[in-house]
Amino acid sequence: MFKKIPALVAVLAALAAPLAQAEEGQLLVRVRALHLDSANKDSTGLGLSVNNKTFPEVDFSYFVTPNIAAELILTYPQKHKLYSNGSEIGSLKHLPPTLTLQYHFNPTGTLRPYVGAGLNYTNFSSVEFSPAVQAALKPSIKRNSWGLAWQIGADVEITKGTYLNFDLKKVNLDTTVYSAGTSAGKFKVNPTLASVGLGWRF
Repeated sequence: MFKKIPALVAVLAALAAPLAQAEEGQLLVRVRALHLDSANKDSTGLGLSVNNKTFPEVDFSYFVTPNIAAELILTYPQKHKLYSNGSEIGSLKHLPPTLTLQYHFNPTGTLRPYVGAGLNYTNFSSVEFSPAVQAALKPSIKRNSWGLAWQIGADVEITKGTYLNFDLKKVNLDTTVYSAGTSAGKFKVNPTLASVGLGWRF
C-alpha cells in the first residue's frame, strides 16, 4: 500500500495544478499612468514635433497558459500640440490601441517579469493647423498608422490578486505628411512609453 503513495501524490499534484491556476484567474486588469516620450523624427524638412505628455491608460491581459498572455492596451484620444522648428503650428489627437503577446518568466512568484511584442494601430483625428500654415502649405496627414510594438515589464505581487506594475514599450508610429495633396515626407513619432500602475487578477 505504501508503495502506491508516491503515485497517489503525483496524481493529486497534477489535479491541483490547474485548480491553482483557476484560483488566481486568467484575466489581469491594470490601470496605469503612462508617459509618452516622442522620438520626433521628421523627413519633411519642416522640423515637425509633438509634445510629450503623461496620461492614464487601462489594459487587459488574458492568460492562455501560466506563462503566455495576450495584452490589449487602451486609452481615450490624446491631444498633442504640433510644432515646426519649435513654433506651434497646430494640434491633433491620436487613439493608439496596442495588442501584444507576452511571455511571463515567473508566473507564480512575487516578482513576475515579462517581455512582449505585438501590433499598434493609431488613428489621428481633429487635425488642425494655424490659418497661416493652412494658407501657405494646405497641409494634411495620413489618418491611420500600423506599426510593431515591443515591451518589457514586471508585476510585483502586493497581496493575493493585487500587483504593482512597471512597463516599458517602444512603438513604431508614423504618418505621411502632405502639402496640397502631394507627399512631403514622413513624420515618425515612434514613442517610448513608460508606465506604472496597479493590477488585479480575476
